Amino acid sequence: MDLEALDKAVRRVPDFPKPGILFYDITGILVNPEAFNFCIEKMVEKYKDAKIDAVAGVESRGFIFAAPLAQKLGIPLILIRKKGKLPGDTYECSYSLEYGSATIEVHKSDIKKGQKILVIDDLIATGGTLAAAKNLIEQGGAEVSDFFGIIGLPFLNYKKVLSPSTVTTLINYDGE
Repeated sequence: MDLEALDKAVRRVPDFPKPGILFYDITGILVNPEAFNFCIEKMVEKYKDAKIDAVAGVESRGFIFAAPLAQKLGIPLILIRKKGKLPGDTYECSYSLEYGSATIEVHKSDIKKGQKILVIDDLIATGGTLAAAKNLIEQGGAEVSDFFGIIGLPFLNYKKVLSPSTVTTLINYDGE
């Protein structure tokens, strides 16, 4: 498996979730065990020697990639969820995204002051969701060590939004 094969596993869905949006769908990666394993192994290779204390996965597709990485690194998995999905005391942050707005939350008890946390999502577009995730982590006194996405859409300028944090992606699309 290589990046060209990974690219072939990514489904392109025009006009989803609304007209004019080209949606890059990672479910093609998930139904292909070789492609999914390639992604996890690349993440392990990148972060095995990093000094991170936890991995945070952003609902819902970020969970799919964050969970096996956290398990392989032997560190906690933190879930960043849509508002109203977590039963305990939470930090919350509202934000705008490319086709609407949303609020995300994280359990206060999951964030420890001084932690360095890697934040993972399946796709990084405008950076709004990840900027909100960073806000949640900082509310708890921790810091984001890095942002990671399987797919990046750099033409939407996510690096500017997420600066000065490091943003790593496996594959990028420049507005096909």
